[in-house]
Amino acid sequence: MAARSMPTINLPTQLKAHLQAGHPWVYRDHVPPSTRLASGTWVRLHCGNWQGFGLWDARSPIALRIFSSRMQPDANWIKTVVQQAWQAREPLRQTATTAYRLLFGEGDGLPGITIDLYNQYAVIATYADCVEVLIADVVKALQASVPQLRGVVRRRRDDSENDDETGKIELLWGELPPAQLIVEEHGLKLIANLFEGQKTGLFLDHRENRHTIEQWSHGKTVLNCFSYTGAFSLYAARGGATATTSVDIAPAAAHDAEQNFMLNGLMNEHQRFLARDCFDFLSRTIQRGETYDLVILDPPSFARSKKNIHAATRAYVKLNALAIQCVAKGGLLASASCTSQLSPANFRLMLGEAAAQTDQQLRIIHEAGQALDHPVPAHFTEGRYLKFVLARVDERM
Repeated sequence: MAARSMPTINLPTQLKAHLQAGHPWVYRDHVPPSTRLASGTWVRLHCGNWQGFGLWDARSPIALRIFSSRMQPDANWIKTVVQQAWQAREPLRQTATTAYRLLFGEGDGLPGITIDLYNQYAVIATYADCVEVLIADVVKALQASVPQLRGVVRRRRDDSENDDETGKIELLWGELPPAQLIVEEHGLKLIANLFEGQKTGLFLDHRENRHTIEQWSHGKTVLNCFSYTGAFSLYAARGGATATTSVDIAPAAAHDAEQNFMLNGLMNEHQRFLARDCFDFLSRTIQRGETYDLVILDPPSFARSKKNIHAATRAYVKLNALAIQCVAKGGLLASASCTSQLSPANFRLMLGEAAAQTDQQLRIIHEAGQALDHPVPAHFTEGRYLKFVLARVDERM
């Protein structure tokens, strides 16, 4: 659509500072209720003397995703954004790592789109109807930016309430990846199933947190709950853990975790892989009086919207209280949350409540979020979704 015929929307002036800072979202209750446009329509936005260009979404609570304050993005603009994201990941490519997030939506300037790279295969995922109009140009930008790219596939969005559901994969360009692709992460080999695995194949956002666990695992017994394909356990074993126990409710995940240990030559009689409910496993561990030197919690998101955050916080408190009781005296708890509605500050408060319920004390010795391939703009705090805390568990004095 030519810029001169582009629809214009005037936004409330109280949003001006928000928009000038670069926040990429405008919610539906801030646009005129009479607005009727097709998803994917480019819109010129005005808020006082501020101007921007965004895509209209007819279905999402986020009515507008803003891409630029200077021009309507075109194919060359998108190519530049993808090339900048590629260049920003250069430090990762120097660490024996071949799987990472190449483009992180709002964090890299393309709201609603993520691109993960697994060796020579790019996986695109979208989180809004409006960005469908950009996909063809994104694919071309990937071809121009990523050397030796062999294929671009897309993971279809799933709008169900079940986080464990996965969408269908479709080929957009080049060739399909193999059913089981072996990638590297800090020199460890991992099997990535781009067709059926959760997310786009692996949980890439915890890469550096897994590396941290490796540094704290020597001589320790390690329990990894919600272990998926066992990546935290792999790092712990390479770091010198005396034994690892990986627990996930999915039998296929336990099988894949075992395969990853074999692939890296770390399999022995001290590694266990169990298909169990983690809440139940922790409860039974307490009943048996068993403890571990290091307990890792990396559960799925417990809330998909703000209305679920109270129930989610209760679930996090319960889970962490169970885990604390399974930590040996002076041992460590590594706890994570990917629930975006739970802020880092409230995550720490939740941990404190869990410790109080068990009459223990948590001393945080390390805290982190996402790595460099999941950048968070200073003006977009919503992008800081991942919380990871390593804490020592001590008796109250």
